[in-house]
Amino acid sequence: MSREAAKRRPTLSTLPARTPEPRAVALVLHGGAEYGAEIVRPWRLAYLRMVPVAHAIWAAGSRLGLEVRILRNRVRGWNEPERHPVHDARWALETLRSERPGLPIALVGHSMGGRVALRVCADEAVRGVCAFAPWTPRDEPVESVTGRSVVIAHGALDRVTPPEDSYRYAERADAHAARLIRFEVTAENHALLRRPTLWNRLAAEFSMQVTGLVPPHGLLERAFARESPERWRLPL
Repeated sequence: MSREAAKRRPTLSTLPARTPEPRAVALVLHGGAEYGAEIVRPWRLAYLRMVPVAHAIWAAGSRLGLEVRILRNRVRGWNEPERHPVHDARWALETLRSERPGLPIALVGHSMGGRVALRVCADEAVRGVCAFAPWTPRDEPVESVTGRSVVIAHGALDRVTPPEDSYRYAERADAHAARLIRFEVTAENHALLRRPTLWNRLAAEFSMQVTGLVPPHGLLERAFARESPERWRLPL
């Protein structure tokens, strides 16, 4: 990490709830790269890709009391063994616990951000994770999802993070999670740009339902009712 990046803090942007007080929070986590010390600027594509997702969550849930936060990491890379974005996400969760004590949190992440969300969801305030095209290597630990609701969605045409890796992750994590489903999105690749309405809908419905702002219903509730292993490869 560069000296400039080391001195920086991550950035949390806020889309405020349209109620007198927020009732829940959705934390949105962007993608990155396996290695990279470059500072994440606001115009970096991996960050920008999650901005419309965050706004879709806000549009659907803000009148119910949902506040949306978008985390911008200090640097681009995962950077094993430092795992900089994991530290950044934990900083964000600590900040939210301080600013919004007692509120339930939903995590929504794409690619590396999906991996980060799955890593940090053991935080006591987090109710669940919605991970889009998550980067889940074959040896990725699964214990962190214990007791959490997990939604994974992966484009069938993804050539950046293999869909089969997230299937194997779901297969291993299912015994730990409170409940887990995984969708395979047809005609979609890693950038999530071919079917944006679908991704936005999944993120918004998950965030509202897992935090208790609305009761379980619709697509997600029907999917959670399926048996495994069918639940790990649901077509959309």
